[in-house]
Amino acid sequence: MRDERQPLLENEQLDEGSSSETINVQSTALDIQQIPVNDGKDDDPVLNRNLESPTSNLETMIHLLKGNIGTGILAMPDAFRNAGLAVGFFGTLFMGAICTHCMHILVNSTHELCRRVQKPSLGFSEAGEVAFKTGPEPLQKYSQLVKSLINVFLCITQLGFCCVYFVFVAANLHDVIKNYFFDMSVVWYLVMLLIPMIFLNWVKKLKYITPASLFASILTTSGLVIIFFYLLQDLPSTSTVNAFASWSQLPLYFGTAIYAFEGIGVILPLENNMQTPQDFGGWNGVLNTGMVIVACLYTAVGFFGYLKYGERAKYGSITLLLPDTDILAQSVRLMMAIAIFLSYCLQFYVPMNIVWPMIKKHLQTDKQIFYGEYVTRSCLVFLTFALAAAIPNLGAVISLVGAFSSSALALIFPPLIEIVTLWPNNLGHRNWILWKDVAIMVFGICGFIVGSYVSILNILHPDA
Repeated sequence: MRDERQPLLENEQLDEGSSSETINVQSTALDIQQIPVNDGKDDDPVLNRNLESPTSNLETMIHLLKGNIGTGILAMPDAFRNAGLAVGFFGTLFMGAICTHCMHILVNSTHELCRRVQKPSLGFSEAGEVAFKTGPEPLQKYSQLVKSLINVFLCITQLGFCCVYFVFVAANLHDVIKNYFFDMSVVWYLVMLLIPMIFLNWVKKLKYITPASLFASILTTSGLVIIFFYLLQDLPSTSTVNAFASWSQLPLYFGTAIYAFEGIGVILPLENNMQTPQDFGGWNGVLNTGMVIVACLYTAVGFFGYLKYGERAKYGSITLLLPDTDILAQSVRLMMAIAIFLSYCLQFYVPMNIVWPMIKKHLQTDKQIFYGEYVTRSCLVFLTFALAAAIPNLGAVISLVGAFSSSALALIFPPLIEIVTLWPNNLGHRNWILWKDVAIMVFGICGFIVGSYVSILNILHPDA
């Protein structure tokens, strides 16, 4: 399952045979002042990477699709409900175009920064640090702050994904067992999932869970095929749903849509590990081709899901809307629940590698480090469990995570990095790149503020 978009922290590389979720994060200090600036005479470090097992264009495409298709796609009918059929259709395509453009921005800016400091690759937070460190002099003192902010938002985003995963698995198990056996609160399912989830996340090396990731991908693909089988049967007229919902609901649409499209964290590790990185960009490159497929899938699930189920789409996942009495529909719920359960540890890997180094430096002996890591893993899993139990409203959690953290990573930091990287003489005719990036940032900031506010209100007052 989508590993909902794994960010690249520091010097990450994709493990051989792994998916885009299986990212090996190695935190290293970056001393920009000791790295010579490229004078243009040296070979391009981006095109001269020394990779142990680089990925082909097709492999990168598969990782890109898998890295962008997760629980967000199942919530798209709820997004369309908050926007309306027409607004959701064109809005989703627009959001896809903006997010894809920001991915291009991040990749292109990172390439320029790599040439400046003669490094073959940079991570997301490293790119922000290098951009400010080598940018305008008044901004250089903020380089470490920008790096820390990006890491904080990466951590919040991934822990938010983990909370969504907890709620998603519990909600789908609840519906299946309620239909065939007995009814029990979703919170009890969360409690029963806690111990298995802790044990699963005691696995330290992602290569050991690659088979589980492959199995999850097979389950996800099969589940989506069956979902479309149900969606395309007995569709009602488009007049039965709203073409436009209301202005008050649009921020919820923004949060859910940006949550689904927030695959910018997976872009750098994929591009960094390509055998031919020059094929990643361009009009018909790997990125555009993959994101067109993703945008079409999101739009199709949202459009037909809302058209089919109307206001019932408010439950946050289309799997919860399938017929209760149909064994095939129940199998989809189980398949998706298992796939998401197995994908949790892949989402968890990123925040663990942000938090653990900060804790590890305070431990003295090998025994303390050994047990300290297991305690840290257990505490972080318990934190996501506690948040999921406190807010078991799946749709509201998805919208909040998207509006608060995903919008910052997808729509605010990439254009900011591009502005600082190109400042002051490379911003295009009449500084059109500057104005374009500022417009994207304003859009992201408005979505961040209004979307977070409305999502919080929706959590506090779900029936309002």
